[in-house]
Amino acid sequence: MSVIKIDIIGAPTAFGQPKLGVSLGPDAVRLCGLKARLTALGHEVSDKGNVYGKYRAEYGNHSERNEEGLMNFVQVKDFSEVLANTVEASLNDKHFPFIVGGDHSLSIGSISGITKKYSNLGVLWIDAHGDINNSDTSPTGNIHGMPLGVLLGEGSRRLVDIHHEGAKLKHENIVLIGVRDLDTGEKAYIKEHGIKCYTMSDVKRLGLDAVITKALKHLESCDGIHLSLDVDSLDPLEIQGTGTKVDGGIFLSDMLSGLNILSSTKRLVSADLVEVNPLIDNCNETAEKAVILSEYIFGQSQI
Repeated sequence: MSVIKIDIIGAPTAFGQPKLGVSLGPDAVRLCGLKARLTALGHEVSDKGNVYGKYRAEYGNHSERNEEGLMNFVQVKDFSEVLANTVEASLNDKHFPFIVGGDHSLSIGSISGITKKYSNLGVLWIDAHGDINNSDTSPTGNIHGMPLGVLLGEGSRRLVDIHHEGAKLKHENIVLIGVRDLDTGEKAYIKEHGIKCYTMSDVKRLGLDAVITKALKHLESCDGIHLSLDVDSLDPLEIQGTGTKVDGGIFLSDMLSGLNILSSTKRLVSADLVEVNPLIDNCNETAEKAVILSEYIFGQSQI
């Protein structure tokens, strides 16, 4: 296994959704030994600490709706800009940025930073949700349900143009995996733009290993692959500490096998691990499983 220079970047944002505890996710995962266990795999690991913008999520400043109906817009935009700069700097050092969240709105910032270096980036979006809403289609206004839409150039231009102008991703360079809770507008958008989407029905029918293999084939022309892994993609029987659980998800053993296939391709250039919320967890079990997922992203195997 080749040595990877990993930068752990904590992204403790909670502004993209309504539950404050997700801002504690990066430190909860650290407490379970993230750096030590990635180092034990033979990698060079540097913990860059947590990224902070001008605002901190706390009781009383976490429900501000702007004129477009978007929740905490200013805070999400600010955090995304700071995170994008941090991620781009990691890539400039020829390191692998591993962003630990925090809610999924952080991917606006992380992928905006990555696409300054990779102009034809492929994305594996493993999630119970599509996260491809905009201000018109979102039933809540929560921006953690919109990062893919923003990155594809939809919705508020002030979010779309973060870090560098325009859409950051191409429709044909995205593969959704494990989705099972899509809003009506998301379903229409996915069909209209021909986005590759493997629902949980597909995963159960084909097997996650086969789905990951097909996804990699679909993205073979990309100049790098980013993994965005939401822990709510796992079945709630396995994961308690996340804010938007949906029944009928991926089981941990299957996920580890699929990640093993992904890591063995050596095409990953960056990754997000998001939506760990220790305040609604059971004895930090979700953070512990997040560390196990991280090990498999970086080359751990079952034998």
